[in-house]
Amino acid sequence: MMGTAPISAFIDIPSGMVVIGGAMAAAMMAFPLKSFLALPMVMIKSFLNKQDDLLEIINQLVSLAETARRDGLLALEGKMAEVEQPVIKAGLQMAIDGSDADTIEAVMRSEMEAISRRHKEGRALFDQIARFAPAYGMIGTLMGLIMMLSDMSDPSGIGAGMAVALITTMYGAIVANVGFQPFAEKLGLLSKQELTAMELVVRGVLAIQSGESPRNLEQRLLTYVHPKQRPQPE
Repeated sequence: MMGTAPISAFIDIPSGMVVIGGAMAAAMMAFPLKSFLALPMVMIKSFLNKQDDLLEIINQLVSLAETARRDGLLALEGKMAEVEQPVIKAGLQMAIDGSDADTIEAVMRSEMEAISRRHKEGRALFDQIARFAPAYGMIGTLMGLIMMLSDMSDPSGIGAGMAVALITTMYGAIVANVGFQPFAEKLGLLSKQELTAMELVVRGVLAIQSGESPRNLEQRLLTYVHPKQRPQPE
């Protein structure tokens, strides 16, 4: 019970169909079908996403820098099997192949821009559904009011009819603010974290290509890590 109203008073299947069905139909019209069909996978990934360990990436880049500084860039060829991150592997391979720093940076930043665009498209879909849901909630409420006012022969049913009509507005607010808007915000946060990790990788690969000191590289890359998470000097 909530107050004096039973839980069943907050359940109305047609109202839910108007809000969810309407918002989804509008999103399907607003976005390419391929993007819309990817919606469940995006939701699953946002739940199961594993944040990149910046310290682990830094340690690997510093280790690779030490190898390159000691034995030359070609020595990194034997280390490629140990590199799991495809962005690091791609950047190092270009360095090993003799590409200049400008070319390496241009290619890696193009990859970052492509990832950023994909993230923005995914977030935009959630944002738009969160915008559509309250509007369809209001549409459902207006539909309920119209049906209620079209038959005033039984005044005792006006209260119940008004309650059912208002449920649709509530559903719209819930779908937007409990469901899709939080997902959109989380996707934005995950995008920032991934792009930060990629920026760190770009800096690291360029430093390795230029022969920068591993110690200097480590100090520079640690600026991307929160001070409390940085290793403390012994």
